[in-house]
Amino acid sequence: MADGLTTVRSGHGPKETMDRLAAAVTGRAMAILARIDHAAAAAEVGMTLRPTELLVFGNPKAGTPLMQADQTMGIDLPLKLLVWQDEEGVTWIGYNDPEWLATRHGLGGAPVLGAMAKALAAIAAEAAG
Repeated sequence: MADGLTTVRSGHGPKETMDRLAAAVTGRAMAILARIDHAAAAAEVGMTLRPTELLVFGNPKAGTPLMQADQTMGIDLPLKLLVWQDEEGVTWIGYNDPEWLATRHGLGGAPVLGAMAKALAAIAAEAAG
């Protein structure tokens, strides 16, 4: 796997997993900003792609202080969760580890990072279970 990428195996199909992620995100008072269906986009240009969908979401109260510390964090925020189905039919959830993102941008020790990491892990576990 890519550096800083956390993956969780889901016990559900791709659509149900994404729906469960969306519910877990909104249930924690975070805003969904986009839901991007990469497989549907591929189909629109005559290409095939196994189910692959991206959820973009966040909370400005958490992300803004990180961007105030280093505006380049804006390339990695808002947060994202990716759901995909592998060649064996297994559904996965993936997300960037906030601590890894902070290291990438030279930030460290921000209290919000631990909270972000815990929230992402809880959201993924809830959706996968």
